[in-house]
Amino acid sequence: MTESTDTLLARGADTDPRVGLRAVAALARLQVRLEQLQVDRARSLGWSWAEIAAELGVSKQAVHKKHARRG
Repeated sequence: MTESTDTLLARGADTDPRVGLRAVAALARLQVRLEQLQVDRARSLGWSWAEIAAELGVSKQAVHKKHARRG
């Protein structure tokens, strides 16, 4: 991803829905990548699935199901 978050946020407010929806899609991809990075980092530091889940505001089962198979 080459666009800054500020640029994406500005494009998300564009009056052209095509521009805004592309920004929404780019931000969604960024969110997925950031979550993967931080979950991996937390696990490498010894965090439990319950601790990670609490910070993400989801259940332990949900975060484990989403991320455990990647590692």
